Amino acid sequence: MLKSKKEFLSYLGIKLAWLLILFFGKTGRISIKNRHYLRQAVKSGRPVIYVVWHGRMLLPIYIHRKDGICAMVSEHGDGEIIAKTIERLGYTTVRGSSTRGGSKAFRQMLKVLKNGTPCTILPDGPRGPRYEFKIGAVSLAQRSDALILPLSFSSSNPIVLKSWDRFTLWKPFAKLYVVYGKPMIVPRKISQEELEAYRIKIENQMNDLQEQADAIFSN
Repeated sequence: MLKSKKEFLSYLGIKLAWLLILFFGKTGRISIKNRHYLRQAVKSGRPVIYVVWHGRMLLPIYIHRKDGICAMVSEHGDGEIIAKTIERLGYTTVRGSSTRGGSKAFRQMLKVLKNGTPCTILPDGPRGPRYEFKIGAVSLAQRSDALILPLSFSSSNPIVLKSWDRFTLWKPFAKLYVVYGKPMIVPRKISQEELEAYRIKIENQMNDLQEQADAIFSN
């Protein structure tokens, strides 16, 4: 039984967010580009870290909802609603981010990855800067021998919110393309300078992938 108005509002928020994700997902006409990169990552025998920019999370959350993925979710204000929502969609979660609870979440996710469970991180979250790949995801891949698999999506009829991450939805029955990038490995034995070089390389690939996705409907 819900004990307070706050709990009731939280329950409604979780229920609404869950229904909205299912609504947007089920009414979109989804196509996949570069599916072979996904198959390559899954069949590699390595754990996989799915990475997507914060503002493009909605469709990836929907299409991978039954894949047993563990997500890192912020401990900030809306993190509890996000965590409970995606848990209803089939995800597990660890709580923390680059700005709060990061070291604890890093250790928990490292353990999850070493057990072979795929994970997902929003590398420019929870508060940006937008499209800046933070070093934590790169260090996690280095320590766990995991593949980093970037992905994004584009829409024929996008709805872009005026938030820091330009969070993207779409109109019902829009055409949607999910686009995967080439899986990447971060070597275990590299210097801090080399690790930063990998961070920049992955960030550039993520941004190139975003441009490729957006170009699908730009003509």
